[in-house]
Amino acid sequence: MFDHVGPNVRDYARSRAFYEAALAPLGWKVLAEWPEHGVCGFGDAEHPVFWLHQREPYTTGVHVAFTCDDRETVDSFHAAALAAGGTDNGPPGLRWYHENYYGAFVLDPDGNNIEAVCHAPG
Repeated sequence: MFDHVGPNVRDYARSRAFYEAALAPLGWKVLAEWPEHGVCGFGDAEHPVFWLHQREPYTTGVHVAFTCDDRETVDSFHAAALAAGGTDNGPPGLRWYHENYYGAFVLDPDGNNIEAVCHAPG
């Protein structure tokens, strides 16, 4: 189990706005922020667990998956992330590698593969 994770980003304001919109359907929001340093932490409770840092080396190709309670939330994440400027990297749907793996993939502004996933049976 890890305590927190997050990518380095090129443009803090752009990435913060993207993740704020993309993670809203999951109930996640900014819980801590130091904009003068290009740092903020997102979470769904009292502790931030997903951190953005504007610093080098810029992260590309990172894959982060957020757990969702239901498939509708996965769908909402995908729509919100695309509306916020993300690039589709796999529409919502069942995946071949598991009969109850329902996920959606979006590339963030830096090219990181961000996923929302639900393991509950449909």
